[in-house]
Amino acid sequence: MARVTHTQTPPRSAEAGKEGKLTKTTKVLRMILQKCLHLTKQYLSRSTLLRSNIKQTYCELYHKYSSQSPRLFTDRHEWVVVDQDIGTVGISQYAQESLGDIVFAQLPEMGSNVAAGDECGALESVKAASEIYTPVTGIITERNNEVENKPALINTNYYDKGWLFKVKLTKLEELESLMTEEAYENYLKTDVVKG
Repeated sequence: MARVTHTQTPPRSAEAGKEGKLTKTTKVLRMILQKCLHLTKQYLSRSTLLRSNIKQTYCELYHKYSSQSPRLFTDRHEWVVVDQDIGTVGISQYAQESLGDIVFAQLPEMGSNVAAGDECGALESVKAASEIYTPVTGIITERNNEVENKPALINTNYYDKGWLFKVKLTKLEELESLMTEEAYENYLKTDVVKG
């Protein structure tokens, strides 16, 4: 009679067993996540209300954890966003719409001292020319060379790439005299429309 030998497979190590379980768990989690994402996409494509709620929640979280202050406005239609002690300055949507297509931007010199309300530059458009006033006191630390090369950026991207200059603030208390976005919108509706 032939001798029958049983070969046993060596027992898998505990680590290999964990990896196998981990791989299965990962696959299951991946499948669940894909299903959830698929359902979310379906609901988002059907529900504008849900889409707007998600967008609003995202915006609230962004502003809550952003280091930047809200955009503040002057009655001359400049805005400033402050990050620590550096203010980024630009002109409002109303100002750029009033000017029309901007063709030239003269920005303040780097290192120059400016006081809140000072004239520090100029913008020229096909319709008019307008001075730029600084909303805060400080030292000019940067000017937007892109805007000097392509002034039309002010028209197309006035709150982002169309910023004009940055200033290191020396009187932070001046920010309290500026308008919030909501106050500025009300100012436009009441005071500017009357004027």
